[in-house]
Amino acid sequence: MSEGNLFSTLVDALRSRMEPGSRLLVGISGAPGAGKSTLADRLAAAFPGSVVVPMDGFHLANAELRRLGYADRKGAPFTFDVNGFAALLRRIRARGEDIVYAPSFDHVQDEPIAGSIPVPAAAELVITEGNYLLYWDAIRDLLHFRVHVTADASVRVAGLIERQIAKGLSPDAAHEWVMRSDEANARLVEEYSHLADLSVPR
Repeated sequence: MSEGNLFSTLVDALRSRMEPGSRLLVGISGAPGAGKSTLADRLAAAFPGSVVVPMDGFHLANAELRRLGYADRKGAPFTFDVNGFAALLRRIRARGEDIVYAPSFDHVQDEPIAGSIPVPAAAELVITEGNYLLYWDAIRDLLHFRVHVTADASVRVAGLIERQIAKGLSPDAAHEWVMRSDEANARLVEEYSHLADLSVPR
């Protein structure tokens, strides 16, 4: 099936689950560099009024990672505030407030930014994306529909290395980081990919 047909299949799957006056909370999981945010933005464009809430907004701050001794493993599951993420998704799912503010992530500063994504009560589709949506029970159980993105490993790794170089690492340091940290996380993510309702290749 072509990429366009797969995207149409996903759009149709979401439309079939949406009901007037209700909210659908969709999660897009995948390994680092698989294209989760790209797919989330594309879906948001197909559903006017929808909002994307990234898991990356719940990265612990760099200062806290240094305090905990986790700075060299940033991006691993234990470097996120999963309980805060779950609490926010419960508020979003309940749709009981005029507006809920979610954090985003600044890839230039490499830090989360609190209260930067408004989720109005009128939004009928909210899309969250991140590596560990299927891994964390507390998150997976809050999602109405779960999508997993797969991608060729060589393409993912090349993109991740470029991302680290853009942050200031040397090519050798970027390669070391990706192979040690990002790829360890990727293996964990793939172990839980079978829990998705739909798998979408990049």
